[in-house]
Amino acid sequence: MHIVALHAFRDNYIWMIHNAHHALVVDPGDAGPVLAACQAQGLELAGILVTHHHADHTGGIVELLADARVPVWGPASEAIPGISHPLRDGDRVAVPELGLDFEVLHVPGHTLGHIAYYAGGGPGEPLLFCGDTLFSAGCGRLFEGTPAQMLASLDRLSRLPAATRVYCTHEYTLGNLQFARRVEPGNPSVQAYAQWCSRQRAEQLPTLPSTLGQELRVNPFLRVGEPEVLASLAAHAGHAPADRVEAFTLLRQWKNDF
Repeated sequence: MHIVALHAFRDNYIWMIHNAHHALVVDPGDAGPVLAACQAQGLELAGILVTHHHADHTGGIVELLADARVPVWGPASEAIPGISHPLRDGDRVAVPELGLDFEVLHVPGHTLGHIAYYAGGGPGEPLLFCGDTLFSAGCGRLFEGTPAQMLASLDRLSRLPAATRVYCTHEYTLGNLQFARRVEPGNPSVQAYAQWCSRQRAEQLPTLPSTLGQELRVNPFLRVGEPEVLASLAAHAGHAPADRVEAFTLLRQWKNDF
């Protein structure tokens, strides 16, 4: 099985999972890259996974369905044209053509209905397609949810196995790492990861997927209880956060303005 990043817009990735015969795509904001890849590699589209309703994740669905009538899985609580299989927390998605079985995780914060897809069984490392909830070294903006909701969503994802490969949908890693270095300048893992990511981007290669273990070492939004993170927040905000939710709130506000 192969997982490849199809580039869309300025910094989106449409993830394509294929076995040289059938393909599944995640968050196709643009049909063009998907159709081109399928044609070039002789792939038959088997289905579409959608994490949330934003146009850069859904804009290609209708055009893809005009080319192939395939199942489209997505959040039940968000209005997304083309969804044939609405999903809620705890549901499962089976894609027999690829031997994949996903658990659906409701992870509100970026949007209220946002879901992620986790495949923990089978050979190889577990897989997580998390849309705009968790980024490498960052997290999504809170367009609809609350800080408490997003923190709970990130806490839930952080409890998945450390080997889980994290497939988010934007190439934001270097910018996120600039912020991570400001928040936690004494973290050697952040420095080493930033160097590796810089080399990747210099060669026009993705920094993704990351792993959950890597994110737990470098991502300030998964490290809100670390002493250096808390000290940086207190210095930036002028007061120490009262609890983890306030710490996350201050961190997200700081990143919004960074």
